[in-house]
Amino acid sequence: MADVLSKGTLLSEEIVNGMMNKVTGHSALAKLCASKPVSFNGNKEFTFTMDKDMDLVAENGAKTNGGVTVTPVTVIPYKFEYGARVSDEFLYASEEYQLNVLEAFSEGCAKKVARALDIAAFHGVNPRTNTASPLIGTNCFTGAVTQTVDFDSASQLASDVLESAAQIVVANDTIITGMALSPTLSSSLASEKVNGVAQYPEFRFGRNPGNFEGYTIDINTTIVNAADSLLGLVGNFTDGFSWGYAKELPLEIIQYGNPDNDETLGDLKGHNQVYLRTEVYLGWGILVPEWFALVNKTATA
Repeated sequence: MADVLSKGTLLSEEIVNGMMNKVTGHSALAKLCASKPVSFNGNKEFTFTMDKDMDLVAENGAKTNGGVTVTPVTVIPYKFEYGARVSDEFLYASEEYQLNVLEAFSEGCAKKVARALDIAAFHGVNPRTNTASPLIGTNCFTGAVTQTVDFDSASQLASDVLESAAQIVVANDTIITGMALSPTLSSSLASEKVNGVAQYPEFRFGRNPGNFEGYTIDINTTIVNAADSLLGLVGNFTDGFSWGYAKELPLEIIQYGNPDNDETLGDLKGHNQVYLRTEVYLGWGILVPEWFALVNKTATA
């Protein structure tokens, strides 16, 4: 059996990079903000706020204190795991067959990693159970960001609501670099018309144009979750948010027991199966919460 498939070894760098590249194509946050490597001990990110403007000093004049506020945020990696049962023929098959199985497994994991990043960082829930995670706490957009605008599709234009959210953000002396939109907001933009002419035809028929009014955007179902009323997010993703992953992703091939605690499927050996499990270490931090604004669904009576 090839070394890369040995029990408890690490996925090769090529497979890891390929897997995370696939994540970029399926995660709104990965599209709006480039990743940085995260150490297992976490990364400490600093944001500096210059408290005053520059001081004009006359010749021989006295200088005064400008002041600076330093706010550290630790980007802590969280462990996410995914596993699947395959036939134990995997152990005895050719290297080509093993690599095909592994490629299919990593492709599937990439999609799940992408969803996990969005779901956890947007909503603060465990993606599998969809319940609030005490590990994440308020280290999520719905937990850390307090600036909100409400959207009622029956009485408001989506473009007006997004403009309101943008104005809230830029009032905090920053810029907008991107928007994460739900299909609900996208559909509303597609429906906006003036004198019967669609104002944003690039959104029609479920398209994801990738750009809106000069800003990078992503339309993703991960933005909507039963845990809250989030429909969209506007802000400075480049400077106000940080995320990354640990490059070493372990692949474990388990041949015995019931590693997924599935009472129906039972013991691996008794069913001629093995279990493939990989663990992904993802970390993120909202560096400046006031550089974001949430677009929430209007509460119904």
